[in-house]
Amino acid sequence: MGGSGSKVKGVWPFSGSGGDSGNEGNEQTLARLKGSKNATPFVFTRRSSLYYDEDGDLAHEFYEETVVTKNGRKKSKLRRIQKNLIPQGIVKLDHPCIHVDFPIVLCEV
Repeated sequence: MGGSGSKVKGVWPFSGSGGDSGNEGNEQTLARLKGSKNATPFVFTRRSSLYYDEDGDLAHEFYEETVVTKNGRKKSKLRRIQKNLIPQGIVKLDHPCIHVDFPIVLCEV
């Protein structure tokens, strides 16, 4: 009711086996997944959460100090900068990680 699910059951990108191949609607989906038979469980890149500012500095967040005068007293405040920031993009990992959805227990206690 209201939701749509996948028509292919039992298809996993890390395994070479498919779901029900007898159905005609699944043949096209299985043909697409056949090319991913050689998919690796390792992750070599990730999206970075760092940003570049106008000066070329790299950080998660940027702040600027502003001086506010209230009742004749000067008070410093930090104001977060959210404009003119460029995301770092895709970063290559130093060591490959295992994909989150990899269906094998690595260590059992």
